[in-house]
Amino acid sequence: MTTQTLSHSQSQEAVSAYRWLQLVVGVVCMVAVANLQYSWTLFVPDIQKTYGWSRASIQTSFTIFVLMQTWATPLLGILIDRYGPRPVMLLGGLAAGSAWIVNSYATSLTGFYMGAAVGGIGASCVNACAVNNALKWFPDRRGLAVGLTAAGYGAGAIFTTLPIAQMIKSSGISPTFFLFGLIQGAIILAAGAFMRAPQAREVRFSEHVLQSRRDYTLGEAVRTPVLWVLMLMFTCTITGGLLAVAQLSLIAQDFGVKDMQVNAVFFTMAALPFALMLDRFMNGLSRPLFGWISDSIGREKTMFFAFSLEAIGILALANFGANPWAFVILSGVVFLAWGEVYSLFGAITGDTYGTKHAGKIYGLLFLSKGFAALFVPVGNLIMEATGTWTTVLYIVAGMDLVAAFSAILILRPLLVRHHARDAATKAALGGALKTH
Repeated sequence: MTTQTLSHSQSQEAVSAYRWLQLVVGVVCMVAVANLQYSWTLFVPDIQKTYGWSRASIQTSFTIFVLMQTWATPLLGILIDRYGPRPVMLLGGLAAGSAWIVNSYATSLTGFYMGAAVGGIGASCVNACAVNNALKWFPDRRGLAVGLTAAGYGAGAIFTTLPIAQMIKSSGISPTFFLFGLIQGAIILAAGAFMRAPQAREVRFSEHVLQSRRDYTLGEAVRTPVLWVLMLMFTCTITGGLLAVAQLSLIAQDFGVKDMQVNAVFFTMAALPFALMLDRFMNGLSRPLFGWISDSIGREKTMFFAFSLEAIGILALANFGANPWAFVILSGVVFLAWGEVYSLFGAITGDTYGTKHAGKIYGLLFLSKGFAALFVPVGNLIMEATGTWTTVLYIVAGMDLVAAFSAILILRPLLVRHHARDAATKAALGGALKTH
């Protein structure tokens, strides 16, 4: 082996090790910010008990959080593509910490709404930076890398579910908001200081998944039908999961299983906290698992299987959720089949449009989460009007099935034509260059 070859090999090994370090940084930040979304449900019953507000008015905070998180993402994508991820991630750390500190002093709905808005910006900063960095560093393992990053957000709250629940019980909601706000903000600031985007020579493409070698601008992406189909599918699939995240404690309460004990051989636990812990684990597991699967068999086939499984899980929960064991297991199935939306849609965006403008394009696609969040308080209203969660769960299961069949029947043919046009354009440009 020549000295030049050896030097190149060592350089490649160094880049490979460094990109995994960048992935770890992103995952740590996602774990730290996960409480903003996934631990909110723990506070809702005590907020209602303390202030006497209606569920729908309290859960408007969750909707505001998700709307700010999603609507801020396109703007943050522009900043990330222009200035890099580090300054945006540091802004996210400040906002994530401040959000729960605001909540700790809130004594009115307006105060909680303000905290939710600040938290949405913080979560948007962290999510946009971490996902975009994974897309750019790992084009050859995009599904796995984005899945691991998203797993930090989906499973991160598993470490704090019990401590937060116990502190709420012993100290109340305000001290709990304050302490965990400080902790999560500090972690993001410390880890985010090490984040950076890759250079062109530091990336390599996949040989198994169709990937565009062309970097589309946001304007070009908007003019392709693929983006609009992806937005529709994203909205359909994410609605059910967001409903479960925000309302799981209320669903458990209305099903009558919230405090029912479940004997799991080595321990006994109430159905709701048991379900929450299992859900966090399954939500986190699904993201790298389905991302890895999609790297091997393709995004569209994986989407069809996962979205269909989510629909089946939701339908079963609607019919058998009054049994505590069924509630725990079926909610786990729902989160296993839902969590992967963040890895699959992020990965397919990079595959389709390249990574140079991925921040802006994925930011636009991520607006779908904001549209879906509007259904969370609507779900409460439907439940109160019908007296049961069954109607709500049947609606979101139907939306999952629409997305599942769209992946195979609509998205797949569109992507084949999209990549064929890319290949034809590349061939035409190559021929033109040869003639000159």
